[in-house]
Amino acid sequence: MDLQTATREELIQLIVEQGALIAKLRVRIVALEAQHAALKGEPPEEEEAAGTATPAWVKPNRPTSAPRPRQKRAQGYGRKRSKPTRQVVHAHAACRKCGCPLGGGAVKRTREVLPIPLRPVEVIEHVFIERRCPVCGERQTPGAAVLQGEVLGQHRVSLQTMALIATWREEGRLPVAMIAWMLQAFYGLELSAGEIIAILQAVGDHGRRLVEQLRQQLHSSPVVHGDETSGRQNGQNGYFWSFSTTEISYFAYRPSRSGQVVEEVMGHAPNTTMVCDFYGAYNRHHGAHQRCWAHLLRAIHELKAHYPEEEELQAWGRAVHALYLEACAVRERLRDAPWLERLQAARRCERQLLALCEPFLEKEAPQRALCQRCQRFIKQLFRFVVDWRVPPDNNAAERAIRPLAVSRKISGGTRSAKGSETKAVLASLFGTWRLQGLNPFIACCKLLASPQV
Repeated sequence: MDLQTATREELIQLIVEQGALIAKLRVRIVALEAQHAALKGEPPEEEEAAGTATPAWVKPNRPTSAPRPRQKRAQGYGRKRSKPTRQVVHAHAACRKCGCPLGGGAVKRTREVLPIPLRPVEVIEHVFIERRCPVCGERQTPGAAVLQGEVLGQHRVSLQTMALIATWREEGRLPVAMIAWMLQAFYGLELSAGEIIAILQAVGDHGRRLVEQLRQQLHSSPVVHGDETSGRQNGQNGYFWSFSTTEISYFAYRPSRSGQVVEEVMGHAPNTTMVCDFYGAYNRHHGAHQRCWAHLLRAIHELKAHYPEEEELQAWGRAVHALYLEACAVRERLRDAPWLERLQAARRCERQLLALCEPFLEKEAPQRALCQRCQRFIKQLFRFVVDWRVPPDNNAAERAIRPLAVSRKISGGTRSAKGSETKAVLASLFGTWRLQGLNPFIACCKLLASPQV
């Protein structure tokens, strides 16, 4: 058809035909794209747009953000090479092309290789010679004192081996069977499970006096974090109690969760603030308390998630959280202020929290129990505003007790009272060295080499 000479009716008919053809081609294109996507194993565009391509049980992708340009560092942080203990020189003695002898040369490059020497255990036999004095006739033989600093008691392994076993057990959280396998596989040292347990008990007995000194230091600490976790002894349930500071970690095993344990460990320490959760056993402490805000806010969050339709509960939870953030800001702002001013700020926070909780103390509301808890512990929730050394949460106790809880899940517990006591002593020693930033293996070697008082 000539478009220049076509009539108006013919042009209209052409447009209608072209529109129908375009619609048909579009349907064909969609079908071909779906077939192509099926062959490639990808969802078609329509399903992607509708969000039905990904099953509901598949975790969605994390939203990507634009990569930020890397800033130039004032100092490089590449891996530093260690000081070489041995040097091996590689050079061609003759030319590979013509065979001409070669000598001299310059260093082209160096490469660092770090092998770990694995040597069989060294068996040392100490021979004690008896000698007779020609003057007085007395026979003399060196005593066990000559081995001071090398072995402990009647054990046949050295102090270094004992410290290695204790470190593997506490820091590596290895089962006894795995420790025995590693000693045999790497060093050719055959030790039974009973002998390894006896070594661990000997290390615990040697460090018991140091652990007792740590417990005495807790009484003079301004802040102590308290927590407890379950433990198993010969199939019976018990508890490992944790009392820690920034540099001390003390553990004690008791079959009971009674508050008497708090009195036994802490004694009479009125100048020490106990940071803990809302468990009633810590009420037996004679000093001040700081109840953990992390536990309280977590309980509020779980309650809000359980009652999402309760607008009154949602508003109350947001208000309590906002008050906590405000108290933290006041604490930082009044860090260097006089004690009386900080005390007045804490009292204002207490009154605000009581005002938030008072409408629900007698009302049938989901937050009633938490409001009653706030009222009961109101004098123990804002101690961190008065004393800047006191944190508002008990996260330090959670971090201190976590290694012991992981070890319990691996081993399943102890089999005797002696084993529980040894576990508590070793956890106290290695936990304290961990907080102090010490190498636990070296610290354990020094402990075993020191005379036991």
